[in-house]
Amino acid sequence: MSPTGSQRPTQVSAVRRRTVIDALRRGAVPDSGLDLLATGLDRFEAALDAELDAVASGGSVFKAVRGEYGSGKTFFTRWLGERAKRRNFAVAEIQISENETPLHRLETVYRRLTERLATSSFPPSALRPVVEAWFYALEEDVLAAGASEDELPSEVEKLLVARLAEVSRHAPSFATALRGYRAALADGDEATAAAVLAWLGGQPHVAASARRAAGVRGDLDHFGALGFLQGLLTVLRDSGHTGLFVVLDEVETLQRVRSDARDKALNALRQLIDEVHSGRFPGLYLVITGTPAFYDGQQGAQRLAPLAQRLATDFTTDPRFDNPRAVQIRLPGFDQESLVRLGLTIRDLYAEAAESPERVRRVVDDAYVADLAVAVGGALGGKVGVAPRLFLKKLVGDVLDRVDQFDDFDPRQHYRLTVDGRELTDVERNLAATVAGVSVSADDIDLEL
Repeated sequence: MSPTGSQRPTQVSAVRRRTVIDALRRGAVPDSGLDLLATGLDRFEAALDAELDAVASGGSVFKAVRGEYGSGKTFFTRWLGERAKRRNFAVAEIQISENETPLHRLETVYRRLTERLATSSFPPSALRPVVEAWFYALEEDVLAAGASEDELPSEVEKLLVARLAEVSRHAPSFATALRGYRAALADGDEATAAAVLAWLGGQPHVAASARRAAGVRGDLDHFGALGFLQGLLTVLRDSGHTGLFVVLDEVETLQRVRSDARDKALNALRQLIDEVHSGRFPGLYLVITGTPAFYDGQQGAQRLAPLAQRLATDFTTDPRFDNPRAVQIRLPGFDQESLVRLGLTIRDLYAEAAESPERVRRVVDDAYVADLAVAVGGALGGKVGVAPRLFLKKLVGDVLDRVDQFDDFDPRQHYRLTVDGRELTDVERNLAATVAGVSVSADDIDLEL
């Protein structure tokens, strides 16, 4: 969420409210409705909106988001993604991890992108609706140019080749696969069409018969992935979308992989940044998120000098004067005051749909919300910056739900904050262990020898 104040919409639909509250009850960041919680991102709005508009006009932008655990990086990127969707961008959020999505294998990153691709009209994966909308747009353009129904197939083929001419210089198989997909649909062969589309989305192990039918070979590789990304951007633009907003989340995980894989991943990130800045990907807004340790540490970006140079940003001044137009922006995180303010926002949002809104606001008053925020922060070693997730989970699931359902429930009398290690993340668990005084160092652990 975010640390400073802002006004949320006064009229909130029941569906949006329920989506937000249900996610907070699970201890998760909501997938939508984030503007209801965006209390403090107004300082970034003008600069980021200008960048989105530039991308919609054919430009490309790379942005690095910096913040400690709990500072709201995931919330921030999803909030920005919602703003992009309102401008008719397609959106994809990708979690970088050593096993599932290693950054040094761009073919895997591309595959995750197509799996997570979403638009304002279609949830993930929206690849097929996007491709079908593109073919429909080609047909409309051909008919508008005066082609007859008999000429339609051949004229669409010519237009397809023309639209993908630049892409075909780097990834000719992308256009070939699209033609194969369209031919399979025309023949009524749904199985082959689905398999070809899967191959187009970077999926491995597609049946050889489907690949032969489409005229393509092998699986997508690291270098072909960049060409396929170009092709996807072309298809998105021609099917009516203004751009593609992509998040590579948690790049700090690169610090924990083998040194050879880490070096390859850092170089792949440097390559992506250079390609974005070179103009190869018009219509792409690429965001990465990471901790300060990744940007400043010797096991992160500083390990590759060219990458460190591209990410370098001055953060020596007062955070109030941070430049939101810079390549790297930092999220300040929460303090006690901003955590309480967020809790009050959630309390009021919840009360609007409660059986007795007045009772919810009376029983869970401002003073109680502040006390709960202090208690949760204390349970995590006073680290308020990592408290928002757990605080909101406790506020909604343990307090507000009970007040709403039980007329005689009073959290001051009937509720005592408990923190179970099973509901904590690794960072939260370490902080809670420090407070509880349990063994947290290597010397404190008994080994059976």
